[in-house]
Amino acid sequence: QVQLVESGGGLVQAGGSLRLSCAASGRTFSSYVMGWFRQAPGKEREFAAAIYWNGGSTYYADSVKGRFTISRDNAKSTVYLQMNSLKPEDTAVYYCAAKSYGGSYSDKYAYRYWGQGTQVTVSS
Repeated sequence: QVQLVESGGGLVQAGGSLRLSCAASGRTFSSYVMGWFRQAPGKEREFAAAIYWNGGSTYYADSVKGRFTISRDNAKSTVYLQMNSLKPEDTAVYYCAAKSYGGSYSDKYAYRYWGQGTQVTVSS
């Protein structure tokens, strides 16, 4: 079992910044991939960013590339999402997820473990 707990969500003005964190506990593997997904009301959950835990390779959706940065701290078993130049369209519930190797990092159906989500609201 793996537990994921997100924190850091809140209300921010357009153009501002916010940093989300995801703390992992339980059984963990160095070969895991950590991802951030987001879901706005009435829309499907979509991929935002991912990082390979051991190697550190990162991947981003075009909608957030250049504005968001994903990182991890192996010793703390924590992954972060630094969000800069936020836009109203970034408003959504953000979810942290984890999967083992064997699927696409951008495919939400490939992820086995999910956090409870944290709300991010960007005002215009």
